[in-house]
Amino acid sequence: MITPMDIQNKEFTRGVRGYKEEEVDNFLDLITLDFEAITQENRNLKGSLALLTQEVEKYRDSEKTVLETLEAAKALMADISASSEKRAEILLKNAELDAERIVREARDSVERLTKESASLTGRISAMKLKYKTLLENELERFDSLSAELFPETLSGGANMAPEGHKQIKTRNP
Repeated sequence: MITPMDIQNKEFTRGVRGYKEEEVDNFLDLITLDFEAITQENRNLKGSLALLTQEVEKYRDSEKTVLETLEAAKALMADISASSEKRAEILLKNAELDAERIVREARDSVERLTKESASLTGRISAMKLKYKTLLENELERFDSLSAELFPETLSGGANMAPEGHKQIKTRNP
């Protein structure tokens, strides 16, 4: 590539009827200045191009990183979604099992309490019957003892038992 110095130092051979040397030198000076400006602008543009190329590469890397991050986020969201669905299913199953257990325990408790109530009712009835029998036997014994101990009080109309009691026949001596 020709440099501005090459233009400035270029020597032309002279011909018989050549160009005027001063005009050629002035024109070469103008070309040299323009060429230097263009060369400097070219260097600046190449530097800018290199910087922009680096920035583009950074942006491409950033874009690649962002895309990878987005893909990872999508995968993570899918995993979280699947995990939360499984957790919800497990919680629901556990709740159903707990509900079934509570219902079963309640039924068992009701059945046990019903049997216990029937048992207690039977025991109360048996106890009432025993107590009634005991009282009746004691009354009969009392009446019998009274008749033996106090035969005179029972004779002549005083031998009537209180209301609701059996009347005991007494022996008259």
